[in-house]
Amino acid sequence: MAVGKNKRISKGKKGGKKKAADPFTKKDWYDIKAPSIFYIKQVGKTLVTRTQGTKIASEGLKHRVFETSLADLQGDEEHAYRKMRLRAEDVQGRTVLTNFWGMNFTTDKLRSLVRKWQTLIEAHVDVKTTDNYTLRMFCIGFTKRRPNQVKRTCYAQSSQIRQIRRKMTEIMVAQASSCDLKDLVRKFIAESIGKEIEKQTTSIYPLQNVFIRKVKILKAPKFDLGKLMEVHGDEDVGTKVDRPAEEVVPEAPVEIVGA
Repeated sequence: MAVGKNKRISKGKKGGKKKAADPFTKKDWYDIKAPSIFYIKQVGKTLVTRTQGTKIASEGLKHRVFETSLADLQGDEEHAYRKMRLRAEDVQGRTVLTNFWGMNFTTDKLRSLVRKWQTLIEAHVDVKTTDNYTLRMFCIGFTKRRPNQVKRTCYAQSSQIRQIRRKMTEIMVAQASSCDLKDLVRKFIAESIGKEIEKQTTSIYPLQNVFIRKVKILKAPKFDLGKLMEVHGDEDVGTKVDRPAEEVVPEAPVEIVGA
């Protein structure tokens, strides 16, 4: 080896060892706020890298989807089998405002419903709410034994299954297309759609455990801050899950000026 050719042989590595910085020092915590239809508004916290140059923190937070149990949102363990998806729509200060973005069942609940000696009936349909949200709703139901039935099994005929499935889709479309997303979520919490299907299909074949097991949002309208603030309005009480009865407001007598 020629002398003086490899000059860096005795020296250390070029630039030296880089000190590992903790990435959490560059991040901020933000509060996640659920819509006012739920009883508990404070869902949790989320992390995001602080605004640096052209990378804005609030842009990194928008459209994040958070999954939480309905039991945590309602403060009631009865709803523990429902998982709610909330999407971040806007950031105000250190608060992330979310809106409903879907619903699902926990796996253990679904597995516990499926049993022998009965027929499982499923239906799904695409619906559009009055405020232009396109949703795909999945319904599940099971046949049940009639009162005083001796036979062990309760299987429905394929023609009855088709009739029930048609009825399921009709009710889902009627219930969803007549209200906005806010009222529809109330119906999901109250499970009123499942009860309505049970009631209307009794004449075909008695059903049990009828649920809207899954909801996907396929298409959402253009972001409107005014509508989002309506959803997060404090005047709405979270415990209320049924649609309130419409009050008829008496018309005030019209005064004729200059009569």
